[in-house]
Amino acid sequence: MRYTSLDAIREEIGRGALSCRQLVERYLQNIHTKRHLNAFLEVFEEEALRQAEEVDAKLQAGTAGKLAGMVIGIKDVLAYEGHALQASSQILNGFKSLYTATAVQRLLAEDAIIIGRQNCDEFAMGGSNENSAFGPALNEVDTTRVPGGSSGGSAVAVQADLCLASIGSDTGGSVRQPAAYCGVVGMKPTYSRISRYGLIAYASSFDQIGVITQSVEDAALLLEVMAGSDEFDATVSQRPVPAYSQNLTFDRPARIGFIRDSFESPGLNNEVKTAVQGVLDQLQTDGHTVEPVEFHFLDYIVPTYYILTTAEASSNLGRYDGVKYGFRSQNATDLASMYKKTRSEGFGKEVQRRIILGTFVLSADYYDAYYTKAQQVRRLIKEKTDELLSQYDFLILPTTPTTAFKIGENTKDPLAMYLEDIYTVQANLAGIPAISLPIGHDAAGLPIGVQVMTKAFGEEQLFAFSKHLMNHPPHVTA
Repeated sequence: MRYTSLDAIREEIGRGALSCRQLVERYLQNIHTKRHLNAFLEVFEEEALRQAEEVDAKLQAGTAGKLAGMVIGIKDVLAYEGHALQASSQILNGFKSLYTATAVQRLLAEDAIIIGRQNCDEFAMGGSNENSAFGPALNEVDTTRVPGGSSGGSAVAVQADLCLASIGSDTGGSVRQPAAYCGVVGMKPTYSRISRYGLIAYASSFDQIGVITQSVEDAALLLEVMAGSDEFDATVSQRPVPAYSQNLTFDRPARIGFIRDSFESPGLNNEVKTAVQGVLDQLQTDGHTVEPVEFHFLDYIVPTYYILTTAEASSNLGRYDGVKYGFRSQNATDLASMYKKTRSEGFGKEVQRRIILGTFVLSADYYDAYYTKAQQVRRLIKEKTDELLSQYDFLILPTTPTTAFKIGENTKDPLAMYLEDIYTVQANLAGIPAISLPIGHDAAGLPIGVQVMTKAFGEEQLFAFSKHLMNHPPHVTA
């Protein structure tokens, strides 16, 4: 039996038909059977079974936390004390985390069971999971296709029923894009809503921990547990955290803007366009106001994003030098060659490409022409997005321009790969919450996702509206 929500699991446990240990054993069997999908880099088998027994005892005693029965995988960019942490890169071979990320610690405190660490693009840099040093994760619907990235393994694990939920990171769509490709729910909260303490940095002003689930309810509950102030992260919001999971009723007409420019993009697949249009038509039928809105910055989003994120990456990844931890080249002859060879041998090609690009845009001769200009454009994008969200409750657009593409299809064309993020990076540039919801399949059976965005710290209404949308979907095959 496939469980699609924590409520379903807790109901089975409540009537004595299931224990947490039996649940973990079931997921472990699925992981073993589907190991060809390469979703997990490491499975914490004995530890997960031990945790399950402890949670079973707490359930018997009536002292279990909110997440008792929730089996979770974590993307290989989140620290978990005593466990390997590699960001799917060779440069962190042999490294074990000395502490636990705040988000992970809060999950454990509410009795979530961590079953393993999941495959991803190296240092979260990629949109297909093909940049992992351990090979790509595979889309279960069609194993010749990518699952998306960078949280590809995390999305596949939920898609293939290897765990109930996954915790990923989203820098420019890395939770939402793979969720769309795999037919599951992917949610990125407002920047600063969840502490980044213990999250390996790619681009610090963009990175945000997000969730991948099978239901909106579970996504709301996980954010409720992980969000909130943290003394270890000076950038995290001090705002109180609403009880998202308790406020999932949306019973009023909403004002919805759909970004016309996204529907007129030449790269948008017709089947994706038809499916998203079906959602808009259904919302209008349900009594909501649905209007086209102009967002003329769409063509500037991807260039702005990649200039700024690569600049931040070139700085953040300077710490991986072979001196302090992780991989060190055995071919070095002096200090300078150790730095060069360690980084050349330890980093993959995509990471090297982004470091080089970031170093270039930060160089003295080009700083103002590229980095400063990109920061100015980012401000314009944020201001226009905020202006639209002052007029509309939600903005809707496709999550991705296409369905999952073939493995290897875009690897020789970085620009084509980067353009897969064209609809997701707006939320990261503006720092607002966004969610991808599964709405159907194309003619080949590949999942299609729709993306909903709302104003900063508007997660409560975003979850409620998302549940409403999932309860009244067109769910047609395009």
